[in-house]
Amino acid sequence: MKSPILNSPYTEPIRHFKSDDRGITEEIAESRRPSSFYIPVPRAKTKDKQLELNIAEGAFGSELQKENESINKIRAKVSEWRNNGYQGLTKTSRDLLTYWCDETRENKLFFCQIEALETLMFINEVAEKSGESWIINDLKRASSDANPGLYRIAFKMATGSGKTVVMAMIIRFVIHKIHDLLTHS
Repeated sequence: MKSPILNSPYTEPIRHFKSDDRGITEEIAESRRPSSFYIPVPRAKTKDKQLELNIAEGAFGSELQKENESINKIRAKVSEWRNNGYQGLTKTSRDLLTYWCDETRENKLFFCQIEALETLMFINEVAEKSGESWIINDLKRASSDANPGLYRIAFKMATGSGKTVVMAMIIRFVIHKIHDLLTHS
C-alpha cells in the first residue's frame, strides 16, 4: 500500500479503500465509506467447516458486513442541509457553526468534529420542523430498546478524531441553548 491516507481531515471524505471478505483491499472507491458494521463469524480451521458455518449463519463474504442504514440516511440529510446553508438553524447555533468552520482559525477543526455538531444541531433544531421526524422516532426507539426510560444520543468517532474537543463544543452548544431559553421565555 503506497499511502493509507486518502482524504484531508478537514474536508468531507471522498475516497476510501474497498473491503472484501478478507478485509481492506488496495482498491480505492471514489466515494465516502458508508457507515457499516461487521458481523463477527469465527473462522473455522478447514475450508469445508467455514463454508458450513457460513451457510448456517446465512453469511457469504460481503454479507458479513452490514450497512448502518439509519446512520447513512442521517448523514445524507445533514450533508444536504449543510449544502443548502443550514436552513432552520437558530441564530446562536449558526453563529457557533460560523466560528467553528472559520478557515482562518488557528486550531482548525476536523470535518468529523464539525459534522458531529452539525448532526446534533440538525436533530435538535431542524429535523422535526423540516419533515424528518423519522430521525427522532428512530433514535427514540433505539434508545428505548437499549436504555428503557433514558433517552440518549451517541456519536461514534474514531480514535484520534478529537472527541474531547467535540464534547467541549457540545457543552458550548448546550450552554447557548439554555441561555437562549432563559432570555427568550
